[in-house]
Amino acid sequence: MTSKLEQKETPQANGAVLPIVPGDCLASPERGQRAEPSDFLGPDGTGVEVVVLESRANAKGVREEDALLENGSQSNESDDTSTDRGPEPASPLKETSFSIGLQVLFPFLLAGFGTVAAGMVLDIVQHWDVFKYVTEVFILVPALLGLKGNLEMTLASRLSTAANIGQMDTPKELWKMITGNMALIQVQATVVGFLASIAAVVFGWIPDGHFSIDHAVLLCASSVATAFIASLVLGMIMIGVIIGSRKMGINPDNVATPIAASLGDLITLALLSGISWGLYKELESKAYVNPLVCAFFISLLPIWIIIAKRNSATREVLYSGWEPVIIAMAISSVGGLILDRTVSDPNFAGMAVFTPVINGVGGNLVAVQASRISTYLHMSGVPGDSPETAPRKCPSPCSTFFSSDVNSRSARVLFLLVVPGHLVFLYTISSMQGGHTTLTLIFIVFYMTAALLQVLILLYIADWMVHWMWGRDLDPDNFSIPYLTALGDLIGTGLLALSFHVLWLIGDRDSDVGD
Repeated sequence: MTSKLEQKETPQANGAVLPIVPGDCLASPERGQRAEPSDFLGPDGTGVEVVVLESRANAKGVREEDALLENGSQSNESDDTSTDRGPEPASPLKETSFSIGLQVLFPFLLAGFGTVAAGMVLDIVQHWDVFKYVTEVFILVPALLGLKGNLEMTLASRLSTAANIGQMDTPKELWKMITGNMALIQVQATVVGFLASIAAVVFGWIPDGHFSIDHAVLLCASSVATAFIASLVLGMIMIGVIIGSRKMGINPDNVATPIAASLGDLITLALLSGISWGLYKELESKAYVNPLVCAFFISLLPIWIIIAKRNSATREVLYSGWEPVIIAMAISSVGGLILDRTVSDPNFAGMAVFTPVINGVGGNLVAVQASRISTYLHMSGVPGDSPETAPRKCPSPCSTFFSSDVNSRSARVLFLLVVPGHLVFLYTISSMQGGHTTLTLIFIVFYMTAALLQVLILLYIADWMVHWMWGRDLDPDNFSIPYLTALGDLIGTGLLALSFHVLWLIGDRDSDVGD
């Protein structure tokens, strides 16, 4: 029998039919076995033409991983074609401590100066009539500032992961992600703003037993309007930052979440102060304005819900993403109660300017770490998997901070940024003559101790929480950051209040604490 088989095909291009020598053909790279000439014979013994389609799924995945880990440019390959082989575990991240620090430093400082500006604003507005006579507004401050952790930082982490794994490569995918996520955060912002106002009313009523319906409606209108407008503005900024980072070859995880907070605290606090002040002025002459404002923003909810439901990327979060944002809001409100009770005492009025700074810095750093760990896990599987990269359920502090893996390295880098960063921010506050506290050595020691302890606790909790959620089929991008930033608000406010009380007890008169 004479075989007509004179050539076989090799996968040098997708769908290409190219000749090769039979003896050099492998059945597939995965099997690793050599194809015999008889494998390409038809039933009658004649040669058949073989077309081999190249699968680029794994190749693209490797390239995308390298682009993220090496901070290179993103591959422009088309949509993946699936293979019968499951995803391979991600190789160890190749970012160095220097490259991590270099990418994080600028947005960290930018975010820090944003919190300094927010602190200066809070230091000024705490003397306004609306803050004096409706002190529950102080309870709203951490809860609404925490929205950047509940919503904007979660949005940044979610979009960063989507961009890194190639889900925003085409204009259609990009537009789909933008519209769905913007509608989603408007729904969440409106609901959380409304619930935050209820929490402020309850926490304000419990200690004093005093309730005012006018003040309750004022808090509701101020909170909902502030949350809605701030989330709209910050959401658009986040989308621009992530798209720009991708085009510049920068890992969005390193820059998106800090920049989400750089203007977040300032914009949110300025909006809350301005809106509450304006509505307070209208309280006596035009009492109907407050309920109208509240009703207007709530009436927009059905529109945003419909848009978010039509998008498969946000539909699941719309149904299941409420637990973390609501619990985080409640946690932040407890921090707000601590702030309200502390700054209402004239002896501790100086705490107001430092609260957004210590809370903002801690929240920014832990959000970067959580976003990085989440992306690292997404590159090796899907939530619920137990890849080799996520074996720990309750890590030891040594493994969190002193192991050789890239997440431990980034934790060390972020922790080392705390002291120099806060020194810069404290100097900025002092040079601008902000606050009612003079920076003495003993004050700086107590403040730095509180800041270091806060970040240390948060980074450890982040290492445990992200892996724990991953192992329970929960996407850390949607669930971890709200809890972490809310804990940052509570821990930071509590430790700062404790520091001010201790300074007052030991009589640090040079820092004016207690005067």
